[in-house]
Amino acid sequence: MSNHRLIIFDCDGTIVDSQHMIVSSMAEAFASCGLKPPAAEATRGIIGLSMMEAVSELHPGADTALVERIVLSYREAFLDRVGSIEEPLFDGADDAIRALAAHPDTVLGIATGKSQRGVQRLFERTGLGPCFITIQTADDAPSKPHPAMIERAMADAGTVPDATMMIGDTSFDMEMARNAGAHGLGVSWGYHPEDILATSGAHRVIHDFDQLQLYVHSLWADGGREADRRKGTGDG
Repeated sequence: MSNHRLIIFDCDGTIVDSQHMIVSSMAEAFASCGLKPPAAEATRGIIGLSMMEAVSELHPGADTALVERIVLSYREAFLDRVGSIEEPLFDGADDAIRALAAHPDTVLGIATGKSQRGVQRLFERTGLGPCFITIQTADDAPSKPHPAMIERAMADAGTVPDATMMIGDTSFDMEMARNAGAHGLGVSWGYHPEDILATSGAHRVIHDFDQLQLYVHSLWADGGREADRRKGTGDG
């Protein structure tokens, strides 16, 4: 068993601000299927889920065939937008990820509702690929909040739940961490409100990537006691 600590990052809303791509692609997908597009707020609320689950949430009662049509239309619309709509990294993300990856006791992973192709596009654009030793996507595992992505990441890294942290911006991330027995760290700059993160199981909610590095090192320096004292407070 490895002595490393595993830090798993969500992508959309945590590392990269992709809301404009996702919202506009979903609106086009619904319209192309003759349906009223969902409100932007509703689409932001499902970011992080795998596509079948996301569309089912946005169009309750739709049969599987219709959901599959919308998903296919979404993927086509999304690909049409690649390169034309900016998906910027959040401030500080690049430096924090590279610093954590360079730490001798830390390894990094990804757990995302994106496809493997979507993650690879992100890596090609940012050069962050070598920072991560395990990539878990919607292609490989059940949708969040099922714990499979974290469990597979832990198997790849040789870690256990007590040595694993999930960082994300949605309730799905925090519930997945809780379901896997891992530490859930919420970020306030994404797509779900801070209070929802706290009630979904976040041990803490942070507000920038500088806080992330400080929190990670303080948490594991004292065996997690500081985080346990603040569990559920959401303070930064």
